[in-house]
Amino acid sequence: MKIAFIGGGNMATALIAGLAGKLTSGANIHVVDPNADALARLHHQFSVSTSPTIDGAIAAADVVVLAVKPQQMREVAAALQPHLARQLVLSIAAGIRAADLARWLGGYAAIVRTMPNTPALIGMGITGMVATAGVSGEQRAAADSIMRAVGQTVWLDDEALIDPVTAVSGSGPAYVFFFIEAMQKAAEEMGLSAEQGRQLALATFAGAAQLAVQSPEPVTVLRERVTSKGGTTYAAITSMEQSGVAAAIGAAMQAAAARGRELGEQLGRD
Repeated sequence: MKIAFIGGGNMATALIAGLAGKLTSGANIHVVDPNADALARLHHQFSVSTSPTIDGAIAAADVVVLAVKPQQMREVAAALQPHLARQLVLSIAAGIRAADLARWLGGYAAIVRTMPNTPALIGMGITGMVATAGVSGEQRAAADSIMRAVGQTVWLDDEALIDPVTAVSGSGPAYVFFFIEAMQKAAEEMGLSAEQGRQLALATFAGAAQLAVQSPEPVTVLRERVTSKGGTTYAAITSMEQSGVAAAIGAAMQAAAARGRELGEQLGRD
């Protein structure tokens, strides 16, 4: 498989690291980015070919991955359009709707829109994906294999569900970091050192997450098993319930999804 990346930032680098020498060789990967230092680093690490601008190398690609900032997408699409004929276009840009991207590409039909998340940087991401009607079964499989190079994939039948995916997993790592920050701060306030609070909070999150992943039981059951009535955990959970923590989390995710829809409308506006 020959893959061209437009953009060589963190997420593109994570994908290339997962792909090069595994799904395809570095020689089959081409990266376009105006940042000369980024191109030199990627070439040195993965033996990819590089270019500062979109060029004829794009025509040889099977898949073109759009890994640029959403605000740059319209300009990039204009430069990319003359080089497209049969390639799958895979977008990892937040907020850009497939219909708008297709319009900017002159009506191009083979597009997969994705919403990855930052744990992809360590190969533990999860990506929501949706394909337009012009994507073949072979192209869908190619898109899936590319995103699986950095974690799991979840396919959607309706592009509107990308916004809830953004709220759950795209923005989700920040919620986890926010909670860890709060736990670390509380640990220090109760007399533990900063390092002790950090170690305890991180290990607890990592262990609990892996327990939830590996256990056949629902997370509700796992929580109930830790929460003996009248005990310390019961006191903590009761306090959270009285403070409306669950409702606040739900409201935060609704806000994230709403902002995703709003960004799509703003970025796609002529």
